[in-house]
Amino acid sequence: MFKVGIITASDKGSIGEREDISGKVIREIVEAKGYVVEKAIILPDDEEVLLKEMIYMADELKLDLILTTGGTGFSKRDVTPEATMRACNRMANGIAEAMRYYSLGITPRAMLSRAVSGIRDDTLIVNLPGSPKAVKESLEYIIDSIYHGLEILTGQTGDCAR
Repeated sequence: MFKVGIITASDKGSIGEREDISGKVIREIVEAKGYVVEKAIILPDDEEVLLKEMIYMADELKLDLILTTGGTGFSKRDVTPEATMRACNRMANGIAEAMRYYSLGITPRAMLSRAVSGIRDDTLIVNLPGSPKAVKESLEYIIDSIYHGLEILTGQTGDCAR
């Protein structure tokens, strides 16, 4: 089964001042779908720190999927998309676009998301929102398509026709 890393970007969470509910929601959803969470970590909203962890998870741990939560808004400390773009050598824009499209049916504030998604060699990296409710809605919307994308990325299938 696919191996997953979860990165929560939160200054307060990284120093124990806030519980990481969004990371727990991600874990529950992916494990229910049969994915194996290899590592989950809470990091400060620091582009270099986030970038280094994404590279470590992709290159050293050889994870198939990295899901981030938090750091995708307009705050000056929200730098998860920038770290993700630097980590990726190919973008997969449709995933983030689909989440925004779906979320706009729930709240017009979804247009404020700067989330991105991309590929670093053999690893897919997807930025999810920061709130537990938005994480659940977004991840449940994309998870089945992500599975097929991972099958293609990892060479388990090459058949994209229905």
